[in-house]
Amino acid sequence: MSTPVIYDKVLRLARTAQTTQPFQDHLDIGSGQGELIRILRAEMGVCSRACDYTDSLMRLEGQSVDVANLNEEKLPYPDASFDLVTATEVIEHLEHYRETLREIHRVLRPGGVCILSTPNVLNINSRLRYFFTGFANLFGPLPIKNSALYSTGGHINPVGYFYIAHSLYDAGFHQVQGTMDKPQRSGLWKLLLLGPLIWAGAALAWSKERRRYHTITPENQPILHRINSLDLLLGRTVIVTAHKEKP
Repeated sequence: MSTPVIYDKVLRLARTAQTTQPFQDHLDIGSGQGELIRILRAEMGVCSRACDYTDSLMRLEGQSVDVANLNEEKLPYPDASFDLVTATEVIEHLEHYRETLREIHRVLRPGGVCILSTPNVLNINSRLRYFFTGFANLFGPLPIKNSALYSTGGHINPVGYFYIAHSLYDAGFHQVQGTMDKPQRSGLWKLLLLGPLIWAGAALAWSKERRRYHTITPENQPILHRINSLDLLLGRTVIVTAHKEKP
């Protein structure tokens, strides 16, 4: 489930993303209890569809749920059906999240917007946890064949910002931008202590990538620079906005 802070950030990003005309048709993937639908309907007047792997979680009166297992099925909608697609705290539950991002691109109308969120595995707390345990924050040992898919027990796919942005561009999106829901105060002192080491080490690594492996290009360099930005080093949740190009 997402949090009120994530919902509030998604609402603000959706409002900002409206450029020429208001969004009308909205799809919420991983709709859960329907809280984001309730907020966007009240604040933006959108007509929302809900899609989830089950309809048993929905608490919003009168809201039907289109049931689809996105690990095995495509989105059950025609091409170019929506102006806005949201997927908060979803891709970490998916085996094939890149396929779902391509499906989101398919069901969006030209000029439409995708907003998604996922736990930020690149913040300083998560990096340290991975260093000591091999698990990022909000990811850990999972029960075998008994995962609670709607909770952290269903977190099977830790995806960092670079791969999210890369996947969105690869799916056909443009104007991909990442932000965070809120900074983690517990990471401040760790960043003060380790930040210079991280930035110096990254500078050396990127220099080697350029000279020896030639893996850094004008296209991926802006995404790469975001990896060690202050907001990604401190943010709890990464929230990404991407646009589908108009003809």
